[in-house]
Amino acid sequence: MHTREQAYSELRKHVENKNLIKHMLSVEAVMRGLADHLGEDADIWGLTGLLHDIDYDKTKDNPELHSLKAAELLSEMGYPEDMVYAVKVHNYYHGLPRVSTLDKALYAADPVSGLVVAGALVRPDKKLASVDADYLLKKFGEKAFARGADRDQIRTCSEIGLELEEFLSIALKSMQEIADEIEL
Repeated sequence: MHTREQAYSELRKHVENKNLIKHMLSVEAVMRGLADHLGEDADIWGLTGLLHDIDYDKTKDNPELHSLKAAELLSEMGYPEDMVYAVKVHNYYHGLPRVSTLDKALYAADPVSGLVVAGALVRPDKKLASVDADYLLKKFGEKAFARGADRDQIRTCSEIGLELEEFLSIALKSMQEIADEIEL
């Protein structure tokens, strides 16, 4: 199995956009938090979150290629098939079925990171420490807030047995733990 350091090194070879890297670090943190909560392998789940958008710099203008190229790349690098498949199906564009808990968790975790970041950015200090789950839950209902964070996709947290409030709490806490790294 690849180490986190190896995975991060690969990420840096393929991703230049600083905000995209912060997003990938955020999804990694959320996935680790979910794995801990659900009794899953935090290393595999974390790496899945970390690498899920490894192709995005090159495919952002071609949604039909995004995640397919990433899955191909991760497969060539020797990552486990369950991780490769989760990365492939996180892009709703393909309409592929989410089968495993890992698939379902990544699908919900991807957009929730944006909602959490938006929650911090509207606070006066722009810090995750100033955000709580109740605030995020309230903001979740405001359509104009974090418009890019697909609410229906976030709600799929129910597929892994989590209520929305609990899911937001796990995501927020996980991202607060890496606040310095993502500069929030």
